[in-house]
Order: sequence, then structure tokens, then C-alpha cells
Amino acid sequence: MGDNNKKATQDIFEKAFNYTKADEVKELGLYPYFKPLEATDGTIVEIEGHEVIMAGSNNYLGLTNDPRTIEAAQNALTKYGTGCTGSRYLNGTLDIHLELEEKLAEFMGKEACVLFSTGYQTNEGSIQTIAGRKDIIFSDKDNHACIVVGTLCSNAKTVRYTHNDVDQLRMFLEKADPDAGKIIISDGVFSMSGTLAKIPELVKLAKEFGARLYLDDAHAVGVVGEGGRGSASVFGLTDEVDLVSGTFSKSFASLGGFLVGGREVIEYIRHHSPAHIFSASMPPANVATVLKALEILKEEPWRIERLHEISVYMRTELEKMGFNVWTSQSPIIPVVIGDMMACFRFWKDLFEEGVYANAVIPPAVPPGQSLLRTSYSASHTDEHLDRILEAFRKVGIKHGIIDQNGHSGLEG
Repeated sequence: MGDNNKKATQDIFEKAFNYTKADEVKELGLYPYFKPLEATDGTIVEIEGHEVIMAGSNNYLGLTNDPRTIEAAQNALTKYGTGCTGSRYLNGTLDIHLELEEKLAEFMGKEACVLFSTGYQTNEGSIQTIAGRKDIIFSDKDNHACIVVGTLCSNAKTVRYTHNDVDQLRMFLEKADPDAGKIIISDGVFSMSGTLAKIPELVKLAKEFGARLYLDDAHAVGVVGEGGRGSASVFGLTDEVDLVSGTFSKSFASLGGFLVGGREVIEYIRHHSPAHIFSASMPPANVATVLKALEILKEEPWRIERLHEISVYMRTELEKMGFNVWTSQSPIIPVVIGDMMACFRFWKDLFEEGVYANAVIPPAVPPGQSLLRTSYSASHTDEHLDRILEAFRKVGIKHGIIDQNGHSGLEG
């Protein structure tokens, strides 16, 4: 009798059992994710037996296969072994961790630096440590997911303003409790659109309202600014930004992340961030790779110049064909397709034409704005670039995204 009175409970796995979209797309032969690379030299990769030009990597400086970074990693393995088996807080600090923190702080024009094991952890772990219940975070709606998670973990009040809308941000700041601690957080270069944050305006607002300013330069360090020093450097405002985060999985050909800023703030985060204290430290080979990549970046400024040249060329040529590339200002150049399934079909034909790009769909982009995210490396040759353009032209015409005369086939 007691069993009859029991209410049916919801299986927590029900959402997983009901998720069929990925399988449906796979059955159509259009699934673009988790493709294993079987071989790569950084620009040409082998996927499922096809050799394709990589136009979707964040290997901005082309250093992932550079003999010098490989040798540095190998030497570190020989000297230190494969891992640290502990956190930086306890037994996981090596002399090269300290060396990298010192050199990054100097390179970025800040007093101090703290390393994290991934770029994601850097923002998640830093934001929740510096912002608490009595504080207010003002976050751009297009900020990376790790920033969003950091704000949620912080327990601070979070106000999200429309992407790059400094007028709305001003309104929110005016309405905020004047006695609350405030911090404005924004990507320096936005990872999907390739646009720069309006840093001069953010600096002015931060000063006017007594707020701090935090920039995530994951896609900016080694990419834009004086010598690749990031988004604030583009405007000569490095000294006006309080905290800058970055990652090693892009320009620095490795894995890990960092935060630079004032010494007291960095030391506080070093001693209070759970993501730093309770995570194993960056492995020796990763640290050595970053040190070598930073050295190469400073010694070979032509890489930044080449990256800028490529960005301008590809953006200009794609626009000439009639593609919508939004307002990209970096080596990240989106090609808007629109409908999600149309984006998958475009991706598939592009792959068959010998080019790999990233299919990006909602919620990473707004509904109806599915796109191919292309990104470029200093190691791409002119021949690579022209082959990419020809593939986009051919597939774009086939799918009615553009026409023969360089006009967009999309409405709006």
C-alpha cells in the first residue's frame, strides 16, 4: 500500500536520454565537431584521411610546430619529468614557473603575474576571488563562458550590458549603489566576432565611477597591440587597466593561463583562489614552451606584422565576395551563414574543398546567425590564403550565400 502512494520521480539523466540532436546531424553526415587530427604541421592537417588547410586554429603565431618550442619542451621533460604532481601552493612550484611569471609581468607592463593551469580556470578562479556578495560586476554579454561562470561563482551581483554598448554600461553604473565595490569585465578581443572592446570608453567609465577594469586578452596577447602586448596596448592604455588575463593555448602554443596586475591584488588571488590553490600546476614542458614562445615573440616582430597583413587581406577579400564578416578587427574573421543546418552543410562542402573552419551555432552566437569562424596564423602562406578564399567562393556560390558578382545572397 505504501508503494502505491509513492510519487514518480524525475530521473536526473532524462535530459541526456532525450538529447538526440547530435545523433541526427551525424546521421546526415554533417556533424562538424570532435574531429580527430591525425597529423598536423600547424597549417596543413589530416582529418579522416583528408589533407586540409587549417583555417580554424588559434595558433596565431604559428609556433605549435616550431622546432624551437618543441626542443624547449623536450629539454624540460628531461630535466623536470612529465608533471609536478601537486599544486603551486604546496609542492608544485618549479623555478621556471617563477621565471615565467616574472617575464610575463615585465612583458605586459604590470607589477606581478600568477599562473593557472588553464585559461578557463584563470578567469573563473580570479573573478570569484576578487568579487564577493557586496560587489557588482559589469560584464559584456559577449564575454567568454569562463567569465560568465566566474561571475556566477563569485556571488557578486552581476549586471550584463549589451555587447560593446558603453551608453548602456554608463546607465547601469549610474544606477548602481555608489558604495559597492565595482569591476567592469570584458574580453579584449571577442572570440566569435573578432572585434575589439571599446577600451578607451571603458577606461573613462571606470575612472568616473570608481570601478576597476579587467580585460580577458586570450585572443589579444601575441595578436594585437605593440609587440603583441594585447588590446589595451592598441590604444596606449596598458597602465589604465587593472587586471589582464591571458591563455597559453593560442599564441603561446601550449596550455595554461595567467593574470597580471598590481602586486597586492595578484598576491591576494595567489593565496585565495581555489582554482589556483587546489589545481595541479602547469607541467614543466608546457611552461618551457611558453617561455620559448615569449622569447620568439619578442625577437621576431615580423610574426605580428604578418598576422595583421593576413587579417586585412582575408577580411577584405571575403567582403569583396559578398560575405558578411561582421566588424572583425583581428585574425578572427566570422563568415555568417545564418541557419544552423545550412551552416553545417556549408561546413561539410568547405571541408570537401580542402579547408577546415569552425561551425559555430547558437547559443554561442545569436539565433539565425550561425557562422563559420575562421582564424589565421602567421605561418599561413599566400598560397594557403588564396586556396581558402577559392574554397569559400565556390561553396558560397553553391549555397546561395553569395553570387558571382560579389553580392550577398542573405537578406538583411
